[in-house]
Amino acid sequence: MEIRIGIQHSPREIVIESEESSEDVLSSLASAVQDGSPVTLRDTKGRLVLVPGAKLAYAEVSTEEPRRVGFLG
Repeated sequence: MEIRIGIQHSPREIVIESEESSEDVLSSLASAVQDGSPVTLRDTKGRLVLVPGAKLAYAEVSTEEPRRVGFLG
């Protein structure tokens, strides 16, 4: 699933591919916004991304996997 996160006063958004469920991601982001605490997300390659909950502007969570370009062979 693809997660797009906007940070206040930043022109670029954070885009993460994750295998976590959308309910878990939305729950942790909502808690971070409410408490102002940071939230840690893990992408599909195992990298960790720390997002400041107090500076979160928006989050977009897609439930379907984006289309891949290329050939299977």
